[in-house]
Amino acid sequence: MSRRVRNLLRSGRARGGPEWGDADSEFTYMPSAITWLLDLLPTNPICQRLIRGGSTRLRHLYVRSGYLAILMVILLFMLLQAPGGSLREVAQSGASAFTVVAFGQVALICLLTPVFMAGAIAQEANPRTWDILLTTPLNALQIVLGNLFGRLFFIIALLASSLPLFLFAQSFGGIPGDVILLSYLVAGGSALLVAAIAVTLSVTRTAGRRAVFTFYVSVIVYLAITWLIDNRLQAPVNVGSIATATTVMTPLNPFLTLQSLLDAERYVAVDPGEGSGTFVRWWFGSPVSAFIWLTVGISVLLILFSTARLRVIGTSVGQRSWIGRLLRTGRRTADGRERPVRTPGTNPIAWRETTSRASGAAGLVGRWGFVALGVIVTVVLLSIFHAGSIGLDDLRVSLLALLIAELGILTLATVNMSATAVSREREDGTLDLILTTPIQPGPYLAGKLRGLLQYLGPMLIVPILSLLIALLYTILEPERTTATVMGVGTNQFSIPMVSWGSVVGLVIIVPMFVAFAVMIGLQNSIRSKGTIGSIIAAIAVMFVTFGVIGFCGVLGGRSIPFVGPAINSLSPFNIVVGGIFPESIFLIDERVFDLESMNVSLVIGAAVAAAIYASLVFGMHASMKKSFMMTVRRLAGNR
Repeated sequence: MSRRVRNLLRSGRARGGPEWGDADSEFTYMPSAITWLLDLLPTNPICQRLIRGGSTRLRHLYVRSGYLAILMVILLFMLLQAPGGSLREVAQSGASAFTVVAFGQVALICLLTPVFMAGAIAQEANPRTWDILLTTPLNALQIVLGNLFGRLFFIIALLASSLPLFLFAQSFGGIPGDVILLSYLVAGGSALLVAAIAVTLSVTRTAGRRAVFTFYVSVIVYLAITWLIDNRLQAPVNVGSIATATTVMTPLNPFLTLQSLLDAERYVAVDPGEGSGTFVRWWFGSPVSAFIWLTVGISVLLILFSTARLRVIGTSVGQRSWIGRLLRTGRRTADGRERPVRTPGTNPIAWRETTSRASGAAGLVGRWGFVALGVIVTVVLLSIFHAGSIGLDDLRVSLLALLIAELGILTLATVNMSATAVSREREDGTLDLILTTPIQPGPYLAGKLRGLLQYLGPMLIVPILSLLIALLYTILEPERTTATVMGVGTNQFSIPMVSWGSVVGLVIIVPMFVAFAVMIGLQNSIRSKGTIGSIIAAIAVMFVTFGVIGFCGVLGGRSIPFVGPAINSLSPFNIVVGGIFPESIFLIDERVFDLESMNVSLVIGAAVAAAIYASLVFGMHASMKKSFMMTVRRLAGNR
């Protein structure tokens, strides 16, 4: 129904015009029940505004084009790698290509849905938006569904746009039509659940612009944790069989659910038997059905909760959260001030950046909770190994996964905070006030860098502390923590679980690596109009930069005897991998390999890398200082 017809119908009812079915009426009017149902989605003004506005944005165009381009490249690459021959081989090649593309589609949907829903989370940062919406004739359900499906429409459009690729893969044979449909339902259920969570966070005002990044990381961490738990719970279907049975975690992860659908021969959905309840048999025997109904059910509950919660959205404005009251953050002093007077130091920008972030309960719990969790998980892993519950190989894999996760969270947190440091002040008008003070661009940027490094100080030591604890255990238990690895040919080498060179190298490089990440974030924060755009751009730059550095380090480490470890020291991720699994990225040969030489090379390479990052930090600071005023003036008023 067009907007003109809808307004005409409403105006007729408002003037007390003839009702539906009146013989004397010039127009026939739609019943109010049908109009109410149409206003929920098809004619919902919020939904229409979001779709029309988002359809004209270049960023959405780039995302849609990139999404299709990635899927097309994956499909073509898989088909080109497939061997030709009989029709059976062609069908197997088509099925393999479809499997890879289906997994790639779910991965892209999980990565892109938070990006499209970021506006819903960030919307609560401006209370005036909700105040205006609550004064309109729209009811609570229309507001919630409009925000939800107005942004979810773009994800649905992405899924629909990839349908020709799936049909093309099906033309090779070996892919049933119901499998394609179920794979789409899995991707759609994942997008619906993530979107419903985002809208709930927006309605309850438990998030903000800085929480967009937290929401994004939480989705990735949840997928990784459920996959790791499933990997530990997997058991062979039969004795001696390579096929494993689905676990209780399968319907909780879209990738595991898709694996049970597309790789049913090796990841088998096993019915527990008649002795189990109906729900347990359904959960283990039909993981695809369980996942779809679970996501739809949770999404409906979240929508209903958001609808009921929407009208009381303003009751908590100005009140402290229960965490803040529990930790007694923001207490007033005897003279009525919010907190005691503090000396700003030589650089007020650094003082403001540190204290403003550290004063809240979320910052306090987030930083020190991360430290405590990293230490606890490391100690628990070593305790489980010491008790004999897991082997040395499992311990090495678990430690590596833990350290990679800690470095990843540290990097993403650094980029998130630095990428919003300037753009956030531009949006709320604080930057305009700061520019009226005598503070110059140089001290302003230096203060941002120093303040963020001081705030991130506790988080910097987490991967170092975890690796140091593992090293101490390696020194105390040398016999149990010595791994035998294969080198070039048939040679075997005894290597400790953790090398001291990786610990020293990590201590040297992590501070300058974080400083470099801060400057990357600040650079994109200055150039971007909004916080969300600056975060996405900074993460993309870091991902590409250290992806290339890590790949080049692996190639150099496997081909160059002594210099290889030094090349890998350019990335803290490679240092961790080389310290725990040196056989995976270093050339291990009895003619050239020496453990002490590897440690020395790691330390020297880390020192050189730290000097390189320091020079980049100073160079970027000098460049940003020169162009700061021009960039700020060019973006003035774009809030």
